[in-house]
Amino acid sequence: QVPLVESGGGLVQAGDSLRLSCRTSGRFFSDYTMAWFRQTPGQEREFVAALHWRGDNTYYSDSVKGRFTISRDNPENTLYLQMNNLKPEDTAVYSCARHQLPKYSTGVTDARSYTTWGQGTQVTVSS
Repeated sequence: QVPLVESGGGLVQAGDSLRLSCRTSGRFFSDYTMAWFRQTPGQEREFVAALHWRGDNTYYSDSVKGRFTISRDNPENTLYLQMNNLKPEDTAVYSCARHQLPKYSTGVTDARSYTTWGQGTQVTVSS
């Protein structure tokens, strides 16, 4: 499997910003729809944001819309999540994921559509 490696998490205060990165060494990064999910202990994995493989469509959960921005740098094989105005309820382990099929974008908010996952990075927001 192609490894996905997240970084950028940390402990911040409410209102602060963080930028998460997800780097892959795999080829054809630009052919895949990519996404960020988050999870807290005992909870289901929650969709956060996705970016269509063509780069022309973004998708956000209602809870982060207007505060988070997903982007990608294809030459650098890196996916980003810019998180602004963080809230304590954003506290979670954030993982990036690659869609199961190249040049597809079905079910972008469904974790079952993604078959390659990073190990996650912890984001903790204090009040």
